Amino acid sequence: MKDLMGMMKAAQEMKGRMEEFQTQLAELTVEGRSGGGMVTVTLSGKGEMRGLKIDPSLFKEDDVSVLEDLILAAHNDAKAKAETEMNAKMQEMTAGLPLPPGMKFPF
Repeated sequence: MKDLMGMMKAAQEMKGRMEEFQTQLAELTVEGRSGGGMVTVTLSGKGEMRGLKIDPSLFKEDDVSVLEDLILAAHNDAKAKAETEMNAKMQEMTAGLPLPPGMKFPF
């Protein structure tokens, strides 16, 4: 019975940590850049695009495909940074939880 109480306490702590994590995630913003900073994409921690900045020198009719590639690269850079931040925060949050060996969180 003692173990059950311990598990329930751990579950409550985890719930609180998850709520805190969701709040931090909503507030997180990351920037991805490409083309030497000529294109910058800003994403929320949830992957929603919040901003896009394009250097005016890229607005040439014959360079549309280059601009499209730079936007994609900047977006992917920002997304990778957001995932890295989320994973780091998740590791902090689950440190000390009695998870079985090999089990990762989130499941």
